[in-house]
Amino acid sequence: MLSGARAWLLALSLRGTCTLPSAVARRCLHASGSWRSADKSEKTGNAPRVFDPALLEFLVCPLSKKPLRFEASTNELINEELGIAYPITDGIPNMIPQAARMTHQNKKQEEMEQH
Repeated sequence: MLSGARAWLLALSLRGTCTLPSAVARRCLHASGSWRSADKSEKTGNAPRVFDPALLEFLVCPLSKKPLRFEASTNELINEELGIAYPITDGIPNMIPQAARMTHQNKKQEEMEQH
């Protein structure tokens, strides 16, 4: 489970916003030390984070609730059953269905195109 400070940072990065945190969030971040480490990594220009495959134990497709497969070559989480791929940005999977791309067409569509 994520601590309050890490959950806030994850939510902020997923939203893609740069709004300043509330006073309560700043106190939590300051107390946990996460704020300083987040500032430090931005200033030093560290390389982008890599996806941790251990997260696959907890992550499932938000549409089918089935397990996902990590594809390192494309840096995506793949749902074979639905044929969709969720992008991973800076080590954080974007599990919003609208952000997913189709990996292959439905079998029915493929058969119809062949005839």
